[in-house]
Amino acid sequence: MSVLSDPAESGFGRTLRRLPAVERSAHQPAAKPAPPTDWTVVTIGLVLAVLLAWAVSRYANGIMVGCSVLGLALGFTLFHSRFGFTSAWRQVVAVGQGVALRAHMLMLAVACVLFSVVLSTGVGLSGAPKGFTNPIGIALVVGAFLFGMGMQVGGSCASGTLFAVGSGQSAIVLTLFGFIVGSVLAALSYTFWFVTLPSGPTISLSKTFGYPGALVLSLAVMALIVAISYAVAKRRNPPPVEDPPTARGLARVLRGSWPMWVGAIVLGGLNAAVLYVSGQPWGVTSAFGLWGSKILGGLGVDVSHWAFWQVPANAKSLSRSVFADRISVLDFGIMIGALIASAAGGAFMLHRRVPWRLALGSVLGGIAMGYGARLAGGCNIGAYFSGIASFSLHGWVWGVMALGGTFFGLRLRPLFGLTNPKPVDSIC
Repeated sequence: MSVLSDPAESGFGRTLRRLPAVERSAHQPAAKPAPPTDWTVVTIGLVLAVLLAWAVSRYANGIMVGCSVLGLALGFTLFHSRFGFTSAWRQVVAVGQGVALRAHMLMLAVACVLFSVVLSTGVGLSGAPKGFTNPIGIALVVGAFLFGMGMQVGGSCASGTLFAVGSGQSAIVLTLFGFIVGSVLAALSYTFWFVTLPSGPTISLSKTFGYPGALVLSLAVMALIVAISYAVAKRRNPPPVEDPPTARGLARVLRGSWPMWVGAIVLGGLNAAVLYVSGQPWGVTSAFGLWGSKILGGLGVDVSHWAFWQVPANAKSLSRSVFADRISVLDFGIMIGALIASAAGGAFMLHRRVPWRLALGSVLGGIAMGYGARLAGGCNIGAYFSGIASFSLHGWVWGVMALGGTFFGLRLRPLFGLTNPKPVDSIC
């Protein structure tokens, strides 16, 4: 939020007075202004953005270059809005603070409305767009639970890992390493989870109720979740969420923290843009398994005979450059976009020392998330965000199971030197 000397007489104060009492208590104005812009790092980020577009253009078409631009926008938005999934679930489970969860519902609502238009018309730059729909089976349940647990131990989710790495958080680089390891291990055990074990049904709300019915039903569930979050907050009286430093006026667009609701709307729109441009929604974690397998291939390990890489779509990705892989290009763009955004806001900082317990938790949490994401067919983005926006029931199941994993993960956090919000805290 903006730095203001008297919140009660400011735009911030007037905005708070228009909100319900529970919602007002969920926010605090920023304590200090944003640090100066680091122009050196901004310049490096801009150069990397140009190099990314150039590299993609060498191996793919203009659509993929467009994906690199969308990745930059996603990273820029994720950082400026500090849009978290890990912290959202941690806050709601630990102390009942649902402000971030309500932002999730707004993001999902915007995406569902836009996805219903794009998917129902079948119009896109890459042909008829297709949403993400996956079976509801044992792999989904186990994978989502592992992911929910892992993101609390690892300190970040899939999208959060990318924008945190881009902003210089060294511990999260270890989480990314764990993500890659876990994804490779899941690819290695593909046969057990997807051939040996039975596969459950794939349930599409749009096929069952049509797009209008699926949209109404989805929005109704989101409204119910929002109502429940207010009821929980009223009963538990959670501490408010701290807003990061920011700039004033128009400079806030480039240098300040954005209100979470702004990030929710922009992310919902950007996911729909990814669907329209590339033909599929936003995803993150499939690229990690590809990167790890390519690294193993470079070390002389033949992974092409693994059952996972025998799947035609996966084999095609393995045979091509990562700059021709849609998800990889989006991921690279997110990291670079977050690099530019953090430097513009004066928040880019390399952490030179990572305590060993935190480092261990980062790696183990990343492994659990990487493995879980491949079992569940996606992460907090590909399964939860894009799955729900695609009107696939598996997205809602993923969210419930990840929330269950969060309960378990919160109990593991102290083992790795991590803390949880407490009701007596002044802020979350």
